[in-house]
Amino acid sequence: MFNPVAGEMSSRLRHALSDGTLRGICLFPAMHGYRLDDERVKEVFSVAAARGAAVFAHCGVLTVGVRKKLGLPSAFDFRLGDPLALASVASRFPAVPVIIPHFGAGMLREALMAVEQCGNIHLDTSSSNSWINYYPGLTIDQVFRQAIAVAGPERILFGTDSSFFPRGWQQPVCDAQDATLRSIGVSLEDRDKIFAGNFDRLFPVEG
Repeated sequence: MFNPVAGEMSSRLRHALSDGTLRGICLFPAMHGYRLDDERVKEVFSVAAARGAAVFAHCGVLTVGVRKKLGLPSAFDFRLGDPLALASVASRFPAVPVIIPHFGAGMLREALMAVEQCGNIHLDTSSSNSWINYYPGLTIDQVFRQAIAVAGPERILFGTDSSFFPRGWQQPVCDAQDATLRSIGVSLEDRDKIFAGNFDRLFPVEG
């Protein structure tokens, strides 16, 4: 996780990425209070391009499970997580892989528009996808159909989302998404891309 408004941005990023161990920069604009088309985000992309890193940008609704569990408030500004603002920057750095998690977390339409505009933007499938509640009548089957229609199976990455003790790996999420892809007729080859191949292509194991 990286906060570009915390000062000394370029030096902090270059230090973090210097040994090649970290391969992605995670941005949470709603949490840290900046727009995704801010000049400082452009600088993040510039460093990512130079270091061969990906950018993971959380858009839409943001919740922190442990805070919710403890009854703590989360004063996030969801307006800042706009996929269209992200696309305006991503389009200038076509070699930088960009990942929008949770199908845009409630901003599905905007996320699909961003994917259509920028060939380097990918969607990830993580979380319980409870954001679907904001779209009356929408189902996860329809979400996958539309995402594959716009992004293609090459730009969708499977994920279960982070978790907190004691759940760990969320096998039911994997099983449910695999069942969904099978039910809508996604081929084995394309399922392999979504569940592993696309990630392996973006983050190849070196050595």
